[in-house]
Amino acid sequence: MKSTPLNLSVPDNGYLEHRQLKRGAAGWVLLAGLGVAYVISGDFAGWNLGLAQGGWGGLLIAFILMGIMYTCMVFGLAELSSTLPTAGAGYGFARRALGPLGGFATGMAVLIEYAVAPAAIAIFIGGYIEALGLFGLTNSWPVYLVTYVIFIGIHLRGVGEALKMIFGITVIAVVALVAVVIGLLPHFSAANLFDIVPDGSPTSSAFLPMGISGIVGALVYGIWFFLAVEGVPLAAEETADPKKDMPRGIIAAIVILVIFGALMLVLVPGAAGSSAMSGSDNPLPEAIRIAYGGNTLLADFVNYAGLAGLVASFFSIIYAYSRQLFALSRAGYLPKWLSLTGARRTPYWALIVPGTIGFILAAVTGNGGLLINIAVFGATVSYVLLNLSHIVLRIKEPDLPRGYRTPGGVVTTSIALGLAAIAVVATFFVDVLAASITAGIFGAALLYYWYYSRHRIVSGAPEEEFARLAAAEAELKG
Repeated sequence: MKSTPLNLSVPDNGYLEHRQLKRGAAGWVLLAGLGVAYVISGDFAGWNLGLAQGGWGGLLIAFILMGIMYTCMVFGLAELSSTLPTAGAGYGFARRALGPLGGFATGMAVLIEYAVAPAAIAIFIGGYIEALGLFGLTNSWPVYLVTYVIFIGIHLRGVGEALKMIFGITVIAVVALVAVVIGLLPHFSAANLFDIVPDGSPTSSAFLPMGISGIVGALVYGIWFFLAVEGVPLAAEETADPKKDMPRGIIAAIVILVIFGALMLVLVPGAAGSSAMSGSDNPLPEAIRIAYGGNTLLADFVNYAGLAGLVASFFSIIYAYSRQLFALSRAGYLPKWLSLTGARRTPYWALIVPGTIGFILAAVTGNGGLLINIAVFGATVSYVLLNLSHIVLRIKEPDLPRGYRTPGGVVTTSIALGLAAIAVVATFFVDVLAASITAGIFGAALLYYWYYSRHRIVSGAPEEEFARLAAAEAELKG
């Protein structure tokens, strides 16, 4: 994406003073916990629906492909976040590599993902509470409201408090996953993995009951094992030592997620059967009940801990959307009042506004599947741009000081780029409506940039400073 002519506005002395985040609030352990928290709800539910799309073999191949994509991308993000450690993260990386239009497009794709995903998770939390019979609720909108109010409120109190609470809730969810592994391992049978009857298509088999096309259908559900881990770099400005902590945190997170994702994929259908799990809203406790022939204390524990997993992802993605919106607003790409921070150095409007929109989406649609597919489409578009940014920066600025260097260099992120492009196409096969809605929102945002915000970009924002320094260095070399 080529740069477009800009009318940069010069901020007054108080502009950035009222748009400051709290420094040094997180080390690499909290960052790793944040990365796991973003994703961990996907281990408890959602991924199993891919069994209905492609059978166990199709979902296995989808998991491997998306695992490779995310791992390669994470290595690229580890380098980028140690090189350009700002709250803009993906938007900031693309701004440096692809220019202001590329930066805005990447930031908006990430923002769509993170603003919509909590609404979907709120719906799942409401359904979980109804299924558990808690509070006698028969309609979940009060759950959506209370969930948003409580967790936005905690974020408003301060980033240190929020990250520590996220970490604590995530530990509970991880303990539950370990309990699932221990409980289901003695009941594993490989035959259970292949109990979905082939559909009779030319390439169908016991391994691929829906044939080769089932792999494409399962790709989106392979993403659910990892969706949002790329948000770790959004904490860059609040990290003690981003050049060291960012690579350690995000790489540790992806390792943990790959391990738990593989264990759930093998043991849950391996103990309860792929057919039974393919339509389950609550696959982990249901698998335990099937394996043990009835309800058990372990199933009840996992049931409640599954709620903790959903809360962990909801809580952490609120953090992510606020930082992405904060950075885009601070730089003038979105209305500047959205980046104001209070006495506790938290961006209060960037927390409240998307939260209000998310609550309305959850209450009006009540369709978690549609919302999560909108989020996935936004995510896959951002992945294409993020990996492209790493490749372009390596070529354009090979001498740029980097705190960490991606193993394999551009080859690694080229693999991720190719797989991300395939994932974008796959989203249309799964949910044309969700992909079309997301494309419409994305297109409207680009029009807003072209006709309005590109004339109001703030020259003193960190991402713009990085870009100006790069331009100045290029002129000197020229």
